[in-house]
Amino acid sequence: MSVNEAWNAAAAYERYIGRWSRRIAEPFVSSLDAPAGLHWLDVGCGTGALTTAVLRATQPTEVRGIDPSENFVRHARDRLTGTGAQFATGDARALPVPDARFDAVVSGLVLNFVPEPESAAAEMARVATPEGVVAAYVWDYADGMVMIRHFWDAATALDPGVADRAEGRRFPLCRPDPLRALWTGAGLTDVTVEAIEVVTVFRDFDDLWTPFLGGQGPAPGYVTTLDDDHRSALRDLLRERLPVAPDGSITLSARAWSVRGYRPENG
Repeated sequence: MSVNEAWNAAAAYERYIGRWSRRIAEPFVSSLDAPAGLHWLDVGCGTGALTTAVLRATQPTEVRGIDPSENFVRHARDRLTGTGAQFATGDARALPVPDARFDAVVSGLVLNFVPEPESAAAEMARVATPEGVVAAYVWDYADGMVMIRHFWDAATALDPGVADRAEGRRFPLCRPDPLRALWTGAGLTDVTVEAIEVVTVFRDFDDLWTPFLGGQGPAPGYVTTLDDDHRSALRDLLRERLPVAPDGSITLSARAWSVRGYRPENG
């Protein structure tokens, strides 16, 4: 992660990507078809979007979230006070929980930001119970996360030298075949990869643009490096390229890839 990228300001993250993470989390949890009463672990829980979906949809016995950001953990804990969910700081590559502890181990929008995703996948498999489900989702940066794709297309048009900063190039993991290989490499079985797509509607251009000024993640981090003139040029070009409705709203699609597998009974 470059010096201009950060995942530590919960409110800015919510405005930028958290609101859309929640939209993906709901169909993701539904797709797992999990029975009530399970013990869940949310790896890289962030501000609690996926944990919230689990609580709403599955009647869990336990939900625990782990994230390296103290700010995110505090936000999730405050937001979900009274639900029974528990949160702690921790590294996805060395989860602070014992083997075979959770029936469902899940992760949302995290794995591509872990420096060693293979270690994270192995840890998720380790802490799952035999026959427990291990599942995750990541944005389809190369094509289907249209808001971010439009941003980098405009940024690259103004400065071709930044093309390699785009998540679509930086995160080849966010595609079906690499995700399937990651899960299979962790020893999981019956691995499947599916697309989840939602509609993202922005009230107006400011509703889309302002979150890019919050510094959370690669694209907003890039914006923080720009001088006023370059930032204004990027804003104006992005506005020109977006499909704006007569009422000023902007409707885009957002696709994520979800992967799931199961820890072998004798694994």
